[in-house]
Amino acid sequence: MYSLVINGGRPLRGEVQISGAKNAVLPILAATLLTPERCVLRRVPDLSDVNYMARILTELGAKVRVQGGTIAVAAERVRGVAGYDLVRKMRGSICVLGPLLARLREAQVSLPGGCVIGARPIDLHLKGLRGLGASITIEKGFVCAKARRLTGAELFLGGRSGPTVLGTANVLMAAVLAEGVTVIESAACEPEVVDLAHFLVAMGAKIEGVGSPTLRVTGVRELHGAEHEVIPDRIEAATFAVAAAATQGEVTLRGARPEHLTAVLDKLQEAGTRVRRVAGGLTVTGGRRPRPTDVTTQPYAGFPTDAQAQMMVLMTQAPGISILTERIYESRFMHVSELARLGADITLEGPSAVVKGATRLSGAPVMASDLRASAALVLAGLVAQGETRVRRIYHLDRGYERLDEKLAGLGAQVRRVAE
Repeated sequence: MYSLVINGGRPLRGEVQISGAKNAVLPILAATLLTPERCVLRRVPDLSDVNYMARILTELGAKVRVQGGTIAVAAERVRGVAGYDLVRKMRGSICVLGPLLARLREAQVSLPGGCVIGARPIDLHLKGLRGLGASITIEKGFVCAKARRLTGAELFLGGRSGPTVLGTANVLMAAVLAEGVTVIESAACEPEVVDLAHFLVAMGAKIEGVGSPTLRVTGVRELHGAEHEVIPDRIEAATFAVAAAATQGEVTLRGARPEHLTAVLDKLQEAGTRVRRVAGGLTVTGGRRPRPTDVTTQPYAGFPTDAQAQMMVLMTQAPGISILTERIYESRFMHVSELARLGADITLEGPSAVVKGATRLSGAPVMASDLRASAALVLAGLVAQGETRVRRIYHLDRGYERLDEKLAGLGAQVRRVAE
């Protein structure tokens, strides 16, 4: 097990290349199960979650070849059982359920694991698949799904916190091989869902309304192989943008797509950060002192829940009071107690965190609880005076490709050490 040791107080300066999006590549990898033909994916990040998904595909019978940032998958013969040992390691693995059911008409997938950031039930996944004609039971920790045939239907996938991203992906992947027309209402509009839809279309699927809350899918008999380049990771880009602002530095994000970051960039500018579009990305310049800003997380195109913890770090440096309200996951404030160890003044009031800013952060040992909390603690370490040690960084390696190396390339004093 490793930790990151950070000596803070230095502005980040330079350029950083944004990697492919973790939350896009996982369902796209699952979608390769829909065809026996070879699929090739490019700009695939080297992450533990991606490696686990590759292992799951291999366990299911697919031939997977990884070479640099390219993964080739040939799922000529697959079996419909995804076991506990691998699936438990990440929540995204549940997205093999839809493709396996669509192709084999039968699937057994272990209930998934992942970060502890609150309840993330899969009831909307199952509701959508049942709507297509599947019979589903939960037996001995497995989701067991069967269908003599899948038939198009009108489905509503809205939930308590808005549309379901993975649920939309799962149902969409099943619907492309269903008979007839499927209409998915309250579909997630995230860029990662759009990227999956583009890959499916490249495979021969017929999908209308991509990027909108209403998806209309006309089922086809079979799909073929395809090549695809994964979109850049908007959450990694948001993390580096906030890091530049919090350290009063200037960082150019190569490959970042501003159109995927509208809500984040709006709040950064509201806080006094300068944002400029440049060829192939954008440049973020931190002001001398940020302004307090209120943030509420929402489904896309609102402010992403995956950037809430990072934004909180910036607000600890803004004179006055900022309020960050979490509307997606009820337990996504586990970083607050660790930020307090560094000197942050944050009070929790129901779904909101009240931040009293302009506090001087000082280095201390902290413990990561989940992926985005880990990123926030690293950002806080970059701001803090003295040495910060962030423990349990295996969370970071799930979603950030070589984060420590990229930060070092921007002038940060950060090193990875064995516990």
